[in-house]
Amino acid sequence: MKIDKEAVLREHLVALLGGRDAHATFDDAISDFAAGLRGKKVKGLPYSAWMLLEHMRIAQWDILQFSRKSEHKSPKWPEGYWPESADPPSSAAWEKGIRSFRDDLKAMQKLVSDSKTDLYARLPWGDGQTILREALLVADHNAYHVGQLVALRRLLGDWE
Repeated sequence: MKIDKEAVLREHLVALLGGRDAHATFDDAISDFAAGLRGKKVKGLPYSAWMLLEHMRIAQWDILQFSRKSEHKSPKWPEGYWPESADPPSSAAWEKGIRSFRDDLKAMQKLVSDSKTDLYARLPWGDGQTILREALLVADHNAYHVGQLVALRRLLGDWE
């Protein structure tokens, strides 16, 4: 029986983007986050959960848009990738950030799982990037910050 290596790679990329194989997922890290702690910082850390959520959302959105659209313009680094305030403006903003993050993650998973997507072709508007590289970048970036969210929750006493 011949193995479809391309299909196996796509399946592994989708799983990696979901972050469920080796560590806590985004949903694990964000689920039931106490509203009163979303804007809190702890000594020694320069960010709150809101800041991490927004940073993850913006960075993932940027990478997804770059992967799909030649005309996409990235936010200015670093200020365009972080919210101005440690506190979410509202519970609705918190929930909207989570929904947007999940939607863009699903869109990246759909992009890499589509057999019409050439994972290896260089993006003509980039400087060597491929969809494979961008998917790995999203997975790596998200895993890093999910770990920070879990650590922050532990330090805030909001993690079992």
